[in-house]
Order: sequence, then C-alpha cells, then structure tokens
Amino acid sequence: MAAALLIIDMQTGLYDGPHKPFERERVLHTINQLIRRARTAGAPIFVARHTGPADSPIAAGSPLWQLWSGLEVDESRDYLFDKTRPSCFLGTDLAQQLKQAQVDELVIVGMKTQFCVDATCRVAVELGFSVMLPEDAHTCMDTPALTAKAIIDHHNETLAGAFVKRMQAAEIGF
Repeated sequence: MAAALLIIDMQTGLYDGPHKPFERERVLHTINQLIRRARTAGAPIFVARHTGPADSPIAAGSPLWQLWSGLEVDESRDYLFDKTRPSCFLGTDLAQQLKQAQVDELVIVGMKTQFCVDATCRVAVELGFSVMLPEDAHTCMDTPALTAKAIIDHHNETLAGAFVKRMQAAEIGF
C-alpha cells in the first residue's frame, strides 16, 4: 500500500477572495513542494474543488471555482474531483479511487482548516486510512471569534494523535 497527497479547495474564490488566507503564499509554496515530492515518488495526487449550486459564486466552471493558478496541479494526470460538503468523501468516489490506487495513507493539505481539512481528516480515519497532517500546509481566514493562526494551532493540536500524525511538511516522504 502507498501514500497519496490530497489537496483540498485551493481555489481562486478562497485563495484570492476578499479575506485572504493566513500566510497564503507560504502555504501555497509548501503545498507545491509536497506536489513535487509526490510526483518524484510516483505517489498519486488527488485534488478536491468545493462546488456550490448553479447560482453560487463557486458554481462548477465559474472563475472563483477554478484552482488557484499558482498551484502546480497537472489536470492531465492528477485526479480532480468536485465535492459539495466539507468532507472530501461524502457524495464523491474518493474512497473508491484511493482503494483502487492501493492507497492506505493520506497526506492532507489545503483549505479551510476548521471545515474541510478537519472533516476530511476525521472521516478518512473512520474509513480506515492513516492520515498525515502537515501542520504548515493548511490554512484559513480570521473569523470574528478567532484568528486564523489560533484556528490552525487549535486544529493541529486537536487532530494530532487521535486522528492524524502531525508533522512539518519537510518531514513528509511518499
């Protein structure tokens, strides 16, 4: 069995929206480094796009729904899929695609920490996958209650142990 990289919601509408993600350039650089390492190792790369209803700003095909242009995804060989819920598994064929690729471990990165990253980490474990969470490769925006840094720190701490193996992206190999 093998590891795969799962990139969540690195889309124009979130990455370049009116409220910028915390340390967005650093996080993008870190995710691109992981993409390069996964490619070198021959590890599969899965890329989720959050998709809203036809009348929403992130409707399929809309400008804000597109992957951020600086993300080094190769649509000809990476597995891109759309989701409508925080979990990358609910309503998608991701679990089947991972099993078909003989993946048993996921490296989960992307946006937003407190929603889609958190939900996907928890569900992945429930489905029997081992999860590595690079603590420096996911992000979100400030909220009225908490800063993005506090949200990220909290989720790194909360998910570690019970749900994920937390580490620095530089420590991750495929």
